[in-house]
Amino acid sequence: MEQDPRIAARGRSASQMQIEVPFAAKRTVATKAKAKTKTKPKRGRARAPSKPTPRRGRQEDLAQTLAGRQREISVSEFFAKNRHLLGFDNPAKALLTTVKEAVDNALDACEEANVLPELHVVVTQFAEDRFCVAVEDNGPGIVRGQVPKIFGKLLYGSKFHSLKQSRGQQGIGISAAGMYGLLTTGKPVLVMSRTSRRATARRFEVAINTKKNAPDILLEEETEWEKDHGTRVEITLQGTYKKGRHSIDGYLKQVSVANPHARIVYTPPSREGNGETIDYDRTASEPPREPKEIRPHPHGVELGIFLKMLQDTKARNLQGFLRAEFSRVGQKVIEDLGVELAAAKVGVTTRSHPKRIAARDAEALHQALGRIKIMSPQTDCLSPIGEELLLKALESRVPADFYTTVTRPPAVYRGNPFQIEVGLAHGGDLSGDDLIELYRYANRVPLQYQRGACAMTKAVVDVPWRNYRISQSRGALPTAPMILVVHIASVWVPFTSESKEAVAHYPEILREIRLGLQECGRRVALHIGRRRRAAEEHKKRSYIQKYIPQIGIALQEILGLSDRSRDKTVKTLTDVLERSRKM
Repeated sequence: MEQDPRIAARGRSASQMQIEVPFAAKRTVATKAKAKTKTKPKRGRARAPSKPTPRRGRQEDLAQTLAGRQREISVSEFFAKNRHLLGFDNPAKALLTTVKEAVDNALDACEEANVLPELHVVVTQFAEDRFCVAVEDNGPGIVRGQVPKIFGKLLYGSKFHSLKQSRGQQGIGISAAGMYGLLTTGKPVLVMSRTSRRATARRFEVAINTKKNAPDILLEEETEWEKDHGTRVEITLQGTYKKGRHSIDGYLKQVSVANPHARIVYTPPSREGNGETIDYDRTASEPPREPKEIRPHPHGVELGIFLKMLQDTKARNLQGFLRAEFSRVGQKVIEDLGVELAAAKVGVTTRSHPKRIAARDAEALHQALGRIKIMSPQTDCLSPIGEELLLKALESRVPADFYTTVTRPPAVYRGNPFQIEVGLAHGGDLSGDDLIELYRYANRVPLQYQRGACAMTKAVVDVPWRNYRISQSRGALPTAPMILVVHIASVWVPFTSESKEAVAHYPEILREIRLGLQECGRRVALHIGRRRRAAEEHKKRSYIQKYIPQIGIALQEILGLSDRSRDKTVKTLTDVLERSRKM
């Protein structure tokens, strides 16, 4: 029997009854209730206008406008605005940096051709702040097609991907110097080069196009040149010439110390054109041993580089990949890696295809390689100065009375081989009232700026020089008539910035420098001890020579001795005192 709907409605709750109210009716009731409860705004109090909501079309137009402003920035444009990163902070530093880059290129070119370098450096002053730097070498010369790119394009070089010791690394230096000259004077770089006696010398005027990072060849012509082979570079720039520690004169002197096989003839700036020439003659008759290129070490490759190498390799299995792409990977390393991968339960074996290894497995593989003991990389990629040559260079350039040099055995940081050399000159005509002079070198190149931020300075300051009879204040360089030379030779020097002015503080590098300095400290301490004993003996001897004759005269007057007896007595007393002093 069906129930009456009115009776059923009486048994429902109020909430259930509201569900059956039509939506439109509910909206009308709610609107009326809201209108009744709305209060009037208080007088004297203005209501803030509501912000208009931007339309969707306007937002899209704004996004399109912002997208249209985006454009690619060339590396030349970046460094043109941030040239301080490359060492062109001020006119004085810019002039020195230009000489440095040109000299580095010339020395590298000569050494790669196994030629004893002979450089002519001429700095000509045209006005108060305008100079021309000309550097000429006897290297192999530059082929015609490469001249514009070398001097008119940043990040163009042959040494960035090569693991061997060299002065340049990034392919920026000489082209950045030409860019600075163009920005400050509007003058292009002048280049003259000849590759052999039978070839014709060519002259170029090259300017860098900063928007495209490409060279603009303004002039190319054949010319007459008396040299059989070599290159001459001229850069006109805005600069300031100064004397002192950060001067071109001091820089070239330091270059001659670290490069004893090179002859450098330097003509300093003179507006009258009669500058006195300084000749730093070579002290070695043979060029340095040419370093050999090596493959990267497994412990020196980061994960991102390792992943890219896995994808770029032509090897068909992991074993072949490791042997072809890395150094010091033999059968023993492959076997140890297989055991390590199995123990870590990595889904990779030494027969896996490199390109099919997943990213997670590749990371585990990279970590497993880091846990395996692998022989240190080869050291024939380094070409240190050598103890004997560094000693000869110091003796010929520094007026001291004691010299010593130390070459440490090769070591490794982050898989990169490096070698530390330390030289010391003490006494002589060196000033003893000031702090010592510290010559810092990286791959035979003097480092002139940011001395306080360099690992070499930190290592020198941390050595307790008082233990070696040398005065030192806390946290400062020692005070003594002394010059210290610290040189790091490496396939990749860890500089702190693009301007290559300071070496980073790696613990392995600091340790090797400290050990070299301590060895030199022990030797100079022995020398200082001998000098002090000799000075004391000379002082005592002078006392004897001064007072013994007076004693003889007094004895003669008291005892009535003859002159012959007096002289005999003086001689006897002198011999007795000399023997007692030596005992």
